[in-house]
Amino acid sequence: TINDMVINKVQSSFPSNGVHGEEASFGEDRQWMWICDPIDGTMPFSHGLPISTFSLALVKDGIPVVGAVYDPYFKRLFHGVKDAGAFCNDKPIHVNSKDDLKNALIDVEGFPTSSNTVLTLKKDIFTALEQPGAHATHLWSVILPTALVASGEYMATIFNVNKCEDGAAIKVIVEEAGGKVTDLFGEEQRYDRPVKGFIASNGKVHQQIIDIIKECSESQK
Repeated sequence: TINDMVINKVQSSFPSNGVHGEEASFGEDRQWMWICDPIDGTMPFSHGLPISTFSLALVKDGIPVVGAVYDPYFKRLFHGVKDAGAFCNDKPIHVNSKDDLKNALIDVEGFPTSSNTVLTLKKDIFTALEQPGAHATHLWSVILPTALVASGEYMATIFNVNKCEDGAAIKVIVEEAGGKVTDLFGEEQRYDRPVKGFIASNGKVHQQIIDIIKECSESQK
């Protein structure tokens, strides 16, 4: 499998590093970790929808320093390096500069229920996002729309699941493109262990999204 290929390559090239993968892992207590999601969007993949991606991040002490997302259908390689920028097929990318949610495209995953859910809702988040004029999508695949936050097409994504492999690479890609990535409560977190979901945005609407999630959720930190 793709996950096994990553493990074999890390073991041969970086034997002191560990791997956390969605399907298999080793050495998960190490300082340097490779975080792998071999196929994000297995449901759309199984139905022939071209939105699945491969994601890989290098994380030191829980902080992503390199991230790569590959879209095999449009042959787009998104990557980011901490303090060195974000790129798509080696061309610099940037988040958009819009500061309100009107007509904003926002992808939402893990609501209303999901395995490994972080928050339970008392109010429908799709309805709450529509009130200020946002357009919410639900693609069953969060990494591609989050990469598109980095390139300016999407305004934000909201991920209500505790899997770090969905957030590690996009953390560095989005932030190097000028955006912001936090947990669902607006806090920083490690990406080499289960997470408290994530919000990835252009930064300007980040607090607005945190406030909407707080309004909709039953449980907090």
